[in-house]
Amino acid sequence: MDFRKILVILAFISTGAFSHENSEIPLINKDLPDTTVEIHHDSIKDSNASATRKAAIDLDTMTVIGHYLNRIGSASAASSGTYTSQLLEDRPILRPGEVEELVPGLIVTQHSGAGKANQFLLRGFNLDHGTDFATSVDGIPVNLPTQGHGQGYNDLNFIIPELIDHADYFKGTYNASEGDFSSAGGIDIFYKQFGVPFLTATVGSYGYYRSLGAASGDLAGGKIFLGLEAMHQDGPFVVPQDFNKFNGILRWSHQLGNGFFSIEAMGYSGEWNATNHIPQRAVDNGSISVWGTEDSSDGGTSHRYSLSASWKGQCAGGMLSANAYAVKYDMDIFSNFTYFLDDTVNGDQMYQKDNRWFFGTSDRWTREGSVLGLQEKLRIGLDARCDLIDPVALLHTEHRRVLESWGVDSVTESKIEPWADLESKLTPWMKLMLGLRGVYLDAKIRSDYTENSGSAAAGIVLPKATLVLGPWAKTEFYANYGDGYHSNDVRGTTAIINDKSGDSVDKVTLLVKSRGYEIGVRNDIIPGVQSSLAFWLLDFNSELVWDADEGTTDPSAPSRRMGVEWSERWQPLTWLLFDLDASFSRARFINTDTNGQYVPEAIESAVSAGVSIHKLGPWSASLFMRYFGPRALVQDNSERSPASTLFNGQIACDLNRNVRLTLDVLNIFNVQVNDMEYYYATRLKGEPFTGVNDFEIHPSEPLSFRLSLTTRF
Repeated sequence: MDFRKILVILAFISTGAFSHENSEIPLINKDLPDTTVEIHHDSIKDSNASATRKAAIDLDTMTVIGHYLNRIGSASAASSGTYTSQLLEDRPILRPGEVEELVPGLIVTQHSGAGKANQFLLRGFNLDHGTDFATSVDGIPVNLPTQGHGQGYNDLNFIIPELIDHADYFKGTYNASEGDFSSAGGIDIFYKQFGVPFLTATVGSYGYYRSLGAASGDLAGGKIFLGLEAMHQDGPFVVPQDFNKFNGILRWSHQLGNGFFSIEAMGYSGEWNATNHIPQRAVDNGSISVWGTEDSSDGGTSHRYSLSASWKGQCAGGMLSANAYAVKYDMDIFSNFTYFLDDTVNGDQMYQKDNRWFFGTSDRWTREGSVLGLQEKLRIGLDARCDLIDPVALLHTEHRRVLESWGVDSVTESKIEPWADLESKLTPWMKLMLGLRGVYLDAKIRSDYTENSGSAAAGIVLPKATLVLGPWAKTEFYANYGDGYHSNDVRGTTAIINDKSGDSVDKVTLLVKSRGYEIGVRNDIIPGVQSSLAFWLLDFNSELVWDADEGTTDPSAPSRRMGVEWSERWQPLTWLLFDLDASFSRARFINTDTNGQYVPEAIESAVSAGVSIHKLGPWSASLFMRYFGPRALVQDNSERSPASTLFNGQIACDLNRNVRLTLDVLNIFNVQVNDMEYYYATRLKGEPFTGVNDFEIHPSEPLSFRLSLTTRF
């Protein structure tokens, strides 16, 4: 056992010092009723837990049915929803980023080792590491623009699943409150505010060790909350991942005036060896194992530290939610995806560096009232953010030794986005919501290639509209329209020379517009059953994306995506729950050429299903299935990925009132499938200089076990 593993064990022991008997809300939801729990939606979306409920505006109430909230009467789209902490308690997950896979239709996977941001796929997108899927945690945005490895980089390794209270998710471009990177959808994650102190220790297959502790208590007239996590993981790979993670959250909350004030600090540090995807031909000829690597020096480190302050309460006749944040983030990643294709002697390993501060605010004011006899709700908001990135760099390396620079830039990127929407209840059975969002982005780029330095600015206005009909017989119908967007990496807006190759390149637009439509229905006619069905369409003006691996922007044609999503929740008994989500999508370039019409790697189908026994006496158990369908890997659809199906399970027993033993079983049937596949040219030593087109694969982890002991104080 090395020094870092010892630190993990010491961190576990030390968390016991923070136990406190004055607690209010269980962090482990053993006492959460399964049904008939009324929750005011604005108390969830716009506030954080009990103290703020005093100031919340009473809106439509919802009922918890197992893992999700019943949104009849409060939802604005069939595809939006809220999942509860009970779903996180019942569902085994392999990686922390999989808390987002609880969003129906979203696949969260990995093409590299632990520590790096996940790969996301939803609604006909390969979202790469987060482009077009927006994430926030306690009001702080996670996606990073102009990032060293990928635009909209969504690194979720700092998430602590056990501390999540609930998450609001949405799809499409229909919400005025959502901005950059949200065209496919997004999620707002909220941590618990207080809780019963607990300690969890976990051991698992392939060198997995984890400790987690949390506590809350009284301090200086308010409430303090602390959570600490330490983890080590090797995985089944020939080169151990040696992933070491240290993570924490500290929050102090206090009643202030007519509302509730909180100040929150979060910190995360991670270091790992990367097990990047490998060529299928090397596995087939036996030169490497499926758990092997072509470059044993790949890996990385990342750190994320944040400080935020928020106030939520009554103001000017309405409800004000104000949040300000400052985040320090840095990342260093070494990757080799083409091996010896570009440099036949030293290899193609690259070093991608991102070092930044970003600051911002997210504010919204909500007021309800009656105008000309109509019940109306007005929301006015402002999102503003500034990223100071110095440097964002791409370097050529061999075994992490720098050989040459392919581009080192300093970037200042500022964005301001005012928005508003008005919801009017035109009749007892008809609601109309009209919204508008403005975007203005300004950027300055200083490059070591002076020709690529410069500045850029752009602005757009995005209208939104939603019509809700019903409820009739506990059924609502929805029609949604909205314009959305994502920003491109600002380096592409000023660059005229490819830093890596020296070739000339065309400048690209700063903001890429999208337009979405959706019709859907939601009902809970049958007691204990929730159903939703949505048909959607999304157009993008261009698939322009900055390719951080190559150091340039690859333009492509406009695209159209369309699909259908179906969800069912059934709770026939208070202790028995069934979940089913199915989604099917089609992604095509609108202006075809000789290369074909398919959008490469776009997800086409995903199905997830599960059954959970929740608190049947001392016992709980669950079984979940995830199907990830085949998809086109190249534009002419001549090469496709195979489908994959994985089963994960969990069984838990409350040994007494305060002690729980939990066993997670991952990949129960030990199927040999891949997390991700790509198809492109790479070169191994001794192969033709032009390279070989082949499948590049990253295998799913085999059958593994994780045993956790949780003690509450």
